[in-house]
Amino acid sequence: MRRQRIRLLTLALAAGTAVAVPTTADAAPGPICARFGSTVQGNYYVQNNVWGSTATQCINVTSSGFQITRQDGVNASGPVSYPSIFLGCHYTLCSPGMRTPRQISGISSARSSISYTFTNAKYVAAYDIWLDPTPKTNGVNQQEIMIWFNKSTTPQPIGSVTGTASVGGRSWQVWTGNNGKNNVISYVSTSAISSWSFDVKAFLNDSIARGHGSSSWYLTSIQAGFEPWAGGIGLTVNSFSASVS
Repeated sequence: MRRQRIRLLTLALAAGTAVAVPTTADAAPGPICARFGSTVQGNYYVQNNVWGSTATQCINVTSSGFQITRQDGVNASGPVSYPSIFLGCHYTLCSPGMRTPRQISGISSARSSISYTFTNAKYVAAYDIWLDPTPKTNGVNQQEIMIWFNKSTTPQPIGSVTGTASVGGRSWQVWTGNNGKNNVISYVSTSAISSWSFDVKAFLNDSIARGHGSSSWYLTSIQAGFEPWAGGIGLTVNSFSASVS
């Protein structure tokens, strides 16, 4: 298998992030077409991250986000990629804004803001938040928290519905499962969210209360982007910010 994290998929399951190999770094904003190409953008890393297909995908990195400009892959059973922007450490890449994981018990807040532009495609728009019992900066973390802002008809999270939640003043359907590599808890919005400013810590608290993680564990990264299954040109993160206090 490839170095990156590979999800075990069925026709009904959406997958998440995989490894981002630092083929480019500290580059000026512009296009990235290398499958695992990445670049520093201020406090964050932006990664192309094509792991479910060998077809070409390109993103254009802007001063505040990125846009998918080419996406030739099609995967009937799951995502072809997770182009994303992130704060923290992910497969040896540690962003300038957070170069080491942070123990959850010491986090008072983890504010984040996002603005999305959606297009007609088969995709998921989601955050990926990673937790681990150790402050690891490489490899697969033990717990993944996904926050689904929007999706097309087909994609569904890993596992099955195990409840509902009210987090950040919004209602969520909660899914839990395991993809063969790590545990996953997914919060699926009951309506599309195109922009939001919220505290990631609220999701950490809810996840821990449900038995997924511990306050002694570490937050390793906060990621936001898209999981295209087919198409996706024009999907855009207009702006993103995240900070951990």
